[in-house]
Amino acid sequence: MRTMFATVDQARRLDEVEGRCDPVLLVAALLLAAIGIVMVGSASFHVAEGRNLAAGHYLERQLIFLVIGLAAGGVLYCLELKWLERHSQILLLGCLVLLTLVFVPGLGHTVNGAQRWIDLGLFKLQAVEAAKLLLVVWLASYLKRHGEAVALTWPAILKPIGVMALTMLALLAQPDYGSAVLIAAIFGGMLFLGGASLTRLFLLGMMLMPVVALLAFSENYRLRRFTSFINPWAVQYGDGFQLTQALIAIGRGEWFGVGLGSGVLKLFYLPEAHTDFILAVIAEELGFAGVMLVIILFATVAVRAVAIGYQALEMNRRFAGLTACGVGLWFGIQATVSIGVNLGALPTKGLTLPLISYGGSSLIASCAAVGLVLRVGYELERARVQVARHRAERSAEGWSARSGDRSGIDRAEQPLPEAGDVPAPTASGLRRQRIEPALNVASRAASGERESAQFGGPGRPSVNAAGVNR
Repeated sequence: MRTMFATVDQARRLDEVEGRCDPVLLVAALLLAAIGIVMVGSASFHVAEGRNLAAGHYLERQLIFLVIGLAAGGVLYCLELKWLERHSQILLLGCLVLLTLVFVPGLGHTVNGAQRWIDLGLFKLQAVEAAKLLLVVWLASYLKRHGEAVALTWPAILKPIGVMALTMLALLAQPDYGSAVLIAAIFGGMLFLGGASLTRLFLLGMMLMPVVALLAFSENYRLRRFTSFINPWAVQYGDGFQLTQALIAIGRGEWFGVGLGSGVLKLFYLPEAHTDFILAVIAEELGFAGVMLVIILFATVAVRAVAIGYQALEMNRRFAGLTACGVGLWFGIQATVSIGVNLGALPTKGLTLPLISYGGSSLIASCAAVGLVLRVGYELERARVQVARHRAERSAEGWSARSGDRSGIDRAEQPLPEAGDVPAPTASGLRRQRIEPALNVASRAASGERESAQFGGPGRPSVNAAGVNR
């Protein structure tokens, strides 16, 4: 009885274990958000005055969006991952509804010929920014549930491809070609990490490549963007104007920039200086050093997110691991494309620089994604502490040493299964799971002691009445 109560206390102590958030990821994300606030203020003052708004209009709104984003990230950080996994189908439905609402008259809002926003009154929500996070969560849940089938069969891999195709069609209708390609890249990376055959992914990519190329050149404005990207100086006062102004700003910055707030190209020369081309303003005012700092911080966020995901996968927490990896792919790919566009290495796309560019939808979704990855790291650290404490307490109690059976130690060293791999037990069920192994070991130890007392000591073979070894 005393042993049973001791084991119950042990289970209670393990349930009270707390994790911790990843400090490297948190600091890198906060630094990017701080840089974004400073640079949005610097790049938007003259834009606001030119539109007859208060000089700090965009800066004030960005600060409000950052507060909302931090709150969203805090909510996801406090939310158990198993809740998201259970409701992943509802999240997918919500994603498709958001992408459809932009076409509803009275709700959809058009800017520069693109119908990508939902008018919520207080601010306009860009549906694709929320869709990215929702799709990552759904795909992680799907790969967790059907990972083996995805690795072996075509039908299992075609279902997420169908969801991807439906999402891309909705984005192309807005039109938003850049986000459609980004979604496809995220899906491809997550399917590969989830166990899909590289051969099957390659075949699917070869089949989709002509479609992507056809869509890229089917609209005149996309074709003009591509041709102007090849030689922007040939059309520097036409389709290449935005890119040439960005390149001039980058060249003026040299090593350490002209000084914060002293940039010239943002003064009505560089269109969208506070949104898609904010990196060019950073390059002009902070120079090569500022650009490298931004690149290093983005690399830190992306690599750290993927590293957390990989560690979760090693502990058999597939949903958590794939979610973190998906967010890491999202940040890494989108930041690379945005930086490449500003540097003239890629054709112009309407993709923001996460956590830095002006825009409430992008900033809130990015903060929420960081909070989700921090939650993955929290639960991962909590699992490690639980395993280490459980192993230490079992070793201190000496159950395995007295019974001569190392199964208890081996069981304690195994990583805890992810919530959802087995049916979620009740609180009493959790206690039984932890108590029963200890009771089994104790019963085996008691049985061994009785047998040793009867036949003269441990390790001696038992014999029957006739003296024959059994």
